[in-house]
Amino acid sequence: MKIQSEVDRAVGLFQDQRRGKTSVDQMFKEIAVFAQSFDCGWVAYGAPTHAQNMRRNSRIQLPKLLTYPEVWQEHCVERGYDMLEPSIKPGPLQWSPLTWADVYKNPNIGHRERRIFDEAKEFGLRIGVTIPLPWPWAISATMSFVQLGTSGLSDSAIARLQLAALVFHIKVVERLDLSADLPSLTARQKECMSWVREGKSSWDIGAILGISPNTVDYHVKIAMKRMGTANRMVAAKEAEQLGLIEPAI
Repeated sequence: MKIQSEVDRAVGLFQDQRRGKTSVDQMFKEIAVFAQSFDCGWVAYGAPTHAQNMRRNSRIQLPKLLTYPEVWQEHCVERGYDMLEPSIKPGPLQWSPLTWADVYKNPNIGHRERRIFDEAKEFGLRIGVTIPLPWPWAISATMSFVQLGTSGLSDSAIARLQLAALVFHIKVVERLDLSADLPSLTARQKECMSWVREGKSSWDIGAILGISPNTVDYHVKIAMKRMGTANRMVAAKEAEQLGLIEPAI
């Protein structure tokens, strides 16, 4: 393992690359080399199938990049596993790194997840850590680092891998065209949804805006469709999260 000063310089290099013109593919290659400082020979990044974007028809797609052994990738395809498995299913507010050993011991994980971990060990993927990388618009991803040996990962090593993973994830998101996936609302639709968020009924909104309740329902229905939900309150809250309507005071 490299001494601490060398590792810190490597992290700084990633930050410089993020600000520069280094491509995502090249930066992934660099992070794979950096991971070898901690005897991590395999790296995987992407959005697992269980971490989809808010809307199922989302056009925002994160790349899947990995250096896992070809035989393991083929095994995953044959079994119908996510290409990033064995992986963790982090919650929406999960930021802490998850070691595979701790997850395996968790009595709440399912039989399928435990079986995948057992099968991965047969291919040499024994000790790993998965870094959850939440982001706005529910662009969730993970980056996993897997050791070639069995020495284990110290807390300081995991902290540096987490920092490198976050810097890389920022690079990826910066290259995405987020506006391409942002729905649009008319001025009237925004007015209606703003009052929906306040809990107003269609009758109340009609009285406030000087239009009929049926007209309110029409605008709300269109806005719900564009938000990809059949619930008017959920649509209003998502419109607020996306900055389409002013936040509640």
